Amino acid sequence: MSEPIKLVECPRDAWQGLPQLIPTGEKVAYLRQLIDAGFRHIDAVSFVSPKYVPQMADSEAVMAQLVPAGLAESGVEIIGIVVNEKGLDRALATPGVNTVGYPHSLSPAFLQSNAHLTLERSRALVAEFVRRTNAAGRGLVVYISMAFGNPYGDSWSPELVAEEVGWLAGAGVKAVSLADTVGLAGPEEIRRLLGAVLPSANGLEIGVHLHSRQQQAAEKVQAACQAGCRRFDSALTGLGGCPFAGDELVGNIPTEIVVTTLERLGVSTGLDPAAVGRALQAACRVRERYAHP
Repeated sequence: MSEPIKLVECPRDAWQGLPQLIPTGEKVAYLRQLIDAGFRHIDAVSFVSPKYVPQMADSEAVMAQLVPAGLAESGVEIIGIVVNEKGLDRALATPGVNTVGYPHSLSPAFLQSNAHLTLERSRALVAEFVRRTNAAGRGLVVYISMAFGNPYGDSWSPELVAEEVGWLAGAGVKAVSLADTVGLAGPEEIRRLLGAVLPSANGLEIGVHLHSRQQQAAEKVQAACQAGCRRFDSALTGLGGCPFAGDELVGNIPTEIVVTTLERLGVSTGLDPAAVGRALQAACRVRERYAHP
């Protein structure tokens, strides 16, 4: 329990499916509030087609306003999500985006529906992203979407996930986040998958990006922490999630539950509770204004 915890706050994931567009200035103000609250790892923007994700069409504009507001001096990691080489071009050309995130998967059906890719093509993109982010001095985190199983009937097992993590390590990836895209996993499944992956991680940073109903979130966080996970993706209020879940109550793990659960386990998050409370209030205001048609 003494190893440092990395909390990745995910407003991009929380915002991307909202029916009303959040003004650029409000996004920037909210991101500044997260930084002021002590969050040092933020999944903030994505570089994907505005045709599919109109909420993220202003990612360059958001960063253009955020960078002059003291971002460089704050030491904050800003993650920008990409799904193809065009998105990577945009991310690498955007000041302040110091880590690129790429959603890979073992599920051919998910890759096809999410990015029109085969597994082989996705692996080729991973190799290209490793090369180009290294050359640009940027970080790279690869998400394994549907890491805890999938609703499509595609082949899955903890051993297959562990093998793919091994392939990613061999390709030069340094950080992997295991995503429960549709909220399938309970505590036992989380322990089982991490038990298969962590012993063979070979120095990789392994995290979890869990989706859940809120009443089950704490037990999932506890299971992951006790299994040895030290990187958690979450979003204040639990807003967001995956449209493939088919259940509007399955959203991101709420950050406030992650923080209280870890503190209860004796694991310090390094966050000031009062500052987190203020950020939570801001997240609630965004939710009230933009989460309803």
